[in-house]
Amino acid sequence: MTYTAIISAIVSVSSTIVYIPVGFAKIFPVQHLANVLTAVLVGPYYAVIQALLASTIRNIMGTGSLFAFPGSMIGALFAGFVYSKTKNLMLTAFGEVIGTGIFGAMAAYPIATLILGQEAALFGLVPAFIISSFAGAAFAFFLLSIMERNHVLKRLEN
Repeated sequence: MTYTAIISAIVSVSSTIVYIPVGFAKIFPVQHLANVLTAVLVGPYYAVIQALLASTIRNIMGTGSLFAFPGSMIGALFAGFVYSKTKNLMLTAFGEVIGTGIFGAMAAYPIATLILGQEAALFGLVPAFIISSFAGAAFAFFLLSIMERNHVLKRLEN
């Protein structure tokens, strides 16, 4: 729980500094970095809780959008399940990109059209989600690879 809370807090604070507005979405690679870190350190369920907490706080602070919920939570779940089954960091990062970039974008489409009343093309959301999740997942992969090489990761994992 401590890792989840700390990572959620870091994501929330950094959301005021690092985000890229793209149309009515806000691309936030730090969330995807956090999703992969949490997935590896504490597993899929806490990763989803971290994504929910961070998305909620970001929306309350006005630095997130409703798209943060499906994108980050689905990506965190995918990354967590991939890591729990394979223990492979590269596949875990890829799980985040697929979960967020494809399935998260598909889940965000009804939010855009039905709730926000925005004219959105499904395939207009996919590239933005993939770019954001790829950037964050790649950074997480490099960070976790360094931690693994230095035998830090084994001590931190649950």
